[in-house]
Amino acid sequence: MTASPTSPQILDLLRERRSPSVFDPTYELSDEQLASLLEAARWSPSNGNAQPWAFVVARRGDAAHEVLVGSLSRGNSGWVPPASAVLVTAARTTPERKPALADYARYDLGQAVAHLCVQAASMGLGVHQFGGFDHEALAAAYEVPDEWSIVSGIAVGRPWPVRERSGVDPSTAERELRERHRKPFSEFAFGSRFGEPLPLHPHD
Repeated sequence: MTASPTSPQILDLLRERRSPSVFDPTYELSDEQLASLLEAARWSPSNGNAQPWAFVVARRGDAAHEVLVGSLSRGNSGWVPPASAVLVTAARTTPERKPALADYARYDLGQAVAHLCVQAASMGLGVHQFGGFDHEALAAAYEVPDEWSIVSGIAVGRPWPVRERSGVDPSTAERELRERHRKPFSEFAFGSRFGEPLPLHPHD
């Protein structure tokens, strides 16, 4: 989707962000790159500064990655493995203090991941989040404590334009090339009551 001349102004890296499904299988993330991504997540806001997030980092070719690949759903087993790394996210749903914090754990994890995604975009990296894997099997394999819940996977790497690569699965290629769409404000930004579009006219 190309922004129209009248679109509200946002950062280019936000407007141009997309979730690639074709990654360069030869590209390796450096320790410095991974540290920058995790640092961005580390500084995201959280309720009561609980910071209820954790990441298991599975780099392509290591033991954690092998376990992850074995847990993938059929739909994700083709495009996820070539990514340089997959960060498996977890939220602390049974906090040590203030049980009410558990209500916001997944929300706070989402904020941390959003920060990570923006940082990745600023570094020229692609990020594709997914949920199609055996959560219970992966939690057991990674010995995740009971107070933590596995939530999602984040494939990270260098996007490889599908036009430059042969042998891409047709369904993956189609997904990679299709136009992006987003709901208009009228469908999610409401005014005096839920469902009533917010009277917003930024270009008046």
